[in-house]
Order: sequence, then structure tokens, then C-alpha cells
Amino acid sequence: MSGASPLRPVQHEAVKIPYSSKAIDVNDLSSPSLTGLSLTQRLVRIIREKPTTSADFEAAALFTLDALANCVAGRNAAPGHILSQWFGTNTGSNALPDAGRVAFLLGGLCHILETDDLHRESVVHPGCVVVPAAYALAEKHGRDGRELLTAVLHGFEAATRVGMAVGPAHYRIWHNTATCGPFGSAMAGASLLGLDDEAATNALGNAGSQSSGLWQFLETGAMTKHLHAGHAAEAGVRAAELAALGFTGPARILEGEKGFFRATCPDADPGAVLRTPDAPWQLVRTSIKPWPSCRHTHPTIDAGEELRARLLAEAIPLDAIAGIEVDTYQAALDVCDRPVATSDYEAKFSLQHSIAAALSCPQVDFSAFGDAARQACAPLAERVKVRLAEPWASAYPASWGGRVTVRLESGAIYSAERSHAKGDPEAPLSRDEMIAKAKMLLAHGDAKEPDRIVDGILGMAAGGKPPQLGLY
Repeated sequence: MSGASPLRPVQHEAVKIPYSSKAIDVNDLSSPSLTGLSLTQRLVRIIREKPTTSADFEAAALFTLDALANCVAGRNAAPGHILSQWFGTNTGSNALPDAGRVAFLLGGLCHILETDDLHRESVVHPGCVVVPAAYALAEKHGRDGRELLTAVLHGFEAATRVGMAVGPAHYRIWHNTATCGPFGSAMAGASLLGLDDEAATNALGNAGSQSSGLWQFLETGAMTKHLHAGHAAEAGVRAAELAALGFTGPARILEGEKGFFRATCPDADPGAVLRTPDAPWQLVRTSIKPWPSCRHTHPTIDAGEELRARLLAEAIPLDAIAGIEVDTYQAALDVCDRPVATSDYEAKFSLQHSIAAALSCPQVDFSAFGDAARQACAPLAERVKVRLAEPWASAYPASWGGRVTVRLESGAIYSAERSHAKGDPEAPLSRDEMIAKAKMLLAHGDAKEPDRIVDGILGMAAGGKPPQLGLY
């Protein structure tokens, strides 16, 4: 696939949201025993107090496998070639690469093919930021698998808890993975480097000060989205490494008068950072993508595959379809209302192409977004209308759902809806399905010894050493 293909601008009515002038009192956000501590200090504390079970390590190993397989697969895309060239894979040096540079490379590669994980409530892709940072530091410092997986659990928790607090308005301009991700990579780094709470707070403070990432690239399909993941991974690594040497950072980076929420979040919910501290790890609340496209298209694809089976069972041809309606939520329209897809990258961000592909293609894989599939699906995509509708609009972001309605020339109507798409925690991929997906990605990236990589990553749950990926 090509990550440089342009995305046509999506025009929606501008929404003006005034910034709140209300001061944030963090003493109202958690237990009295933490009074006087900043929001970041409390976040560090609640993460480190969470117990970790064998099941948590096994889940973290599967998510790490998914992320690292995406890194390997991403190198065969056009942006991946550029990132590898930048990294200098054939320098001939035997020295271990700089951890921040490795994290940048892996983060960028992981986010290219649109098959990495997604945490719905925060709208963050935590794996492409946290796993590269944790892997790079574990490799540099010789940490074992359980130490790496602990860092992954901590990093997912930090990135998603900050993400759940930013509010919906943030996502209209800012890319949450890019802005909230550095908190996750810094927390992972703090775990692997053995930072105490004060140093960990310094790391998160300086990571948050590097938070950035704007959606402007959508207008032209620039490769910026991959840069976002790479930078977020590297920023946390640098912040943690500096904190280990005594480099200080702002403890009130989140709630301060010149902090992250005040600067970028018109409707922030700071309490979400600390809410339900005893809940399961956020990693197990994260979705795994079964299809290689923007997560906003997945309810449509999931419902479309059901409708395809029903139409096939009744021998109804696609040319009998008069029209298709997709009911969804606002964020899906903001990012994926794209009637004409002129590249595979555009197609991955098109509700119209996604439902046409789900109804037309034997399976929605990489080929379903290629040139031949786009041409074949174009007549059907032209019959698709997308619209904002309840209950999907109000349910987002806790639920990313939708309804697809197919109307035939005969007047018959077929409908399917999803409150949760395949790959969500409510409809998870099985262990075997996740391993199969990882092997597919490793094959796509021409990995040598893919079974060794899979077995090595899964073996980290029992304390095994992280395997080498062969990317540098």
C-alpha cells in the first residue's frame, strides 16, 4: 500500500467551542490521602498500585505481538521504506542503536497499515506508541519479557487514561494518539528504567510538554500520521532517559494554567484520569483490528459482511441494490465520509468504499483496498449515503457502532447493526485469531523465522527474553 496517496478534504460545518476558564482543582478528583499531589503524581501512583496477574501478562504478550507484527509489516509500505532509509539500516555498524531512534522507527512502522490496536474511550492507538518504546528500552538495557510486559501495561494505562480525559473537542483538531501517546511511552520508560515516583512524574511532565499532532494531514494524505506515532514513542523514551539522570519536568503538566488540558482541551474531563482505579487494566479494554482500515469503518464492515452472507444465501446479485444507508456517529463522518476513494489510503478512510468492499469482496484484507477492488467497488460505493444517527451518535466513544441498510430495486430491505465490532473487548479475537493475524502481518513484511518471533514474544509472559525482529 502507499501511505502517500492523498485523502480528499472532508467538508463539515465548523463547530466553535469556547475554551472553559474554570480552574481545575485536582483535590476533588481522588481520595483524600492523595491531597496535595498533582494529577500526574496521582496517575503514577494508581498505575503502580495495580496488581498484575498471569492473565494480564498473557494479554499484554498478545497485544505486544500484534504491535510488533505491525512494525514488521509496515516496512513494506512506501512510508516504511522511507523510515527504514532514514534509520540507516545498512550502516554496517555493530553498535546497539539509540533507544529513542529505535522507538521512532518502530512507532512509525507500526501505524502505517491501519491494522494496529485502538482504545475506544480514549480514541488512542496505544500499541504503536507504547510497545515500540518498551521494546527499544528493554533491548537496550537487557530486560526480560515480564519487565517489558509490565511496562506495556503501565504505558497503555497512562496513555488511555489521559486520552479519556481530553474530551471530544480535542479530537476534532488533535490526533489523540500523538498527543496522549507520549504519556504512555514515558510511563513505560519509567517502569523499565526503574524510576521512582518523583522521576516518573518528571518523565511524564516532559513527555506531555512534547505533546503534538494535528489532523491537517488528512487534506492531502501526507505521511504525517506515521510521524505522529514515531514521535510519541520517542518523546517518552527521551523524557524517561533524561528523568533517570535527574532532569526535571512539570508535575502539573495536565491541569496547570499553562498545561495540556488548558491548551488543547476545550471540554476536558480531568477526573477521567483517575476514575475507577480498581478497574481491569485498560489494555484488556483495547480493541484489536481484524480489518486493515480506519477503526471508524469497522462497524460498517462487520455489518456488511453479515449482509453479504444473507444476500448470497438468497442468490441476490449486487446490481439488485438500489441504495445503501450507513448510520453512524460524528467522528466517523469527520474522518471517513469519503464518497470517492482514488487510492488505497483513501479507501481505508472511506465508509462508502468499506461497505462496498464488505458486500463485494470474499474477505476484507489488504487487497480489498487496492486498485482493482476500488474500481470494482466504485459503482456500489456511489449508491451509499452516510448520516449521523442515534443511538450511535450518543453512544460514542464508549461504543463505536452503526447500522447498514441495503434497499433493493424490488423494495426489499436488509439491515444489520453493530453496537460493538469484531475485535472489540465485547467481541474479541481469539488467541488463535490474533496469532494468525500476526503471522499474516509477518509474512507481509517478509519476516525471517516468523515462528521464532511469534513464539519469542508470547514466551515473554513467562519471563523469556524479547526476540530480535530483524528490522535493523
